[in-house]
Amino acid sequence: MRENGIAGATVLRGIAGYGKSTVIHTASILDISQDLPIVIEVIDSEEKIKSVLPKLEPFIKNGLITMEKVKVIKYV
Repeated sequence: MRENGIAGATVLRGIAGYGKSTVIHTASILDISQDLPIVIEVIDSEEKIKSVLPKLEPFIKNGLITMEKVKVIKYV
């Protein structure tokens, strides 16, 4: 995202989750599962986000891409 001039991005890795298969995947202390959920939040204008979507789509083999409008309450 930084290479594409996006204002901000955060990557969150889940400790448990399931998808359309309904199989629950969880992390244990001994190993980290490769199929846990990952959420990448990107903050920028709609136009800039849409411009990088074609670059993201090849990385999404099983998941969702959503776009939400947000109201900024405070910018520091």
